[in-house]
Amino acid sequence: MKKQIPNLITLGNLLCGVLSCYMAAKGFLRPAAIYICLGIFLDFFDGMAARLLGVTSPLGKELDSLADVVTSGVAPGIILFQLSCLSLEGACSNDIIETAPYLALLMPLFAAYRLAKFNLDTRQSHSFLGLPAPANALIWVGLALGGTVSLSPVWIIILLCVSLLTDILMISELPMFSLKFNFKEMDWRKNSIQYIFLIVCALIIAATRQWYAISLIIVWYIILSLFTRKRHHA
Repeated sequence: MKKQIPNLITLGNLLCGVLSCYMAAKGFLRPAAIYICLGIFLDFFDGMAARLLGVTSPLGKELDSLADVVTSGVAPGIILFQLSCLSLEGACSNDIIETAPYLALLMPLFAAYRLAKFNLDTRQSHSFLGLPAPANALIWVGLALGGTVSLSPVWIIILLCVSLLTDILMISELPMFSLKFNFKEMDWRKNSIQYIFLIVCALIIAATRQWYAISLIIVWYIILSLFTRKRHHA
């Protein structure tokens, strides 16, 4: 039974992803976003539980990626699709604009490729190459929790273009830092990037006090990774 505890946590992540997809398909974007947050929370703890219990396995690794495809790929893709449809509905009769929301459905494809690539890549033990799928999902979670269903068509087109950019970032070779601290040495020199990231995150939250701060924090994560990429090659 002990061996199955991490897998049960992973299956909890998958269940949250399925529920998020259902809610998003029904147009309930905030509950869908909350389920993604819960799934990502469980995703953080399944690997930790496996290491603490000494029961890590190839099965658990594959199951984790399958769950992440749904929670951090399919679900946020449907959220962005629905968000786009709600904002563009009746806005114009241009066929190209009306089909633009379907760009959001590329997100699950890129997330699946990124997660399969991650499983085979031995270079990503201490940092990442490319934007992690859960981080990408949180961009759209922040928008959904912020209740941005009244965004103008122009903003929606911009967001769809941004989604294409983050899709590409998921499968890119861009080095991105991990939030894991060096707990043996908590000084500034060893953890400067993480400290700078957290300080600015606190400022973003204090300045906005809105749910879309989650989206801004992930954008800040990408920007900081770009500027510090030489320091955290995987």
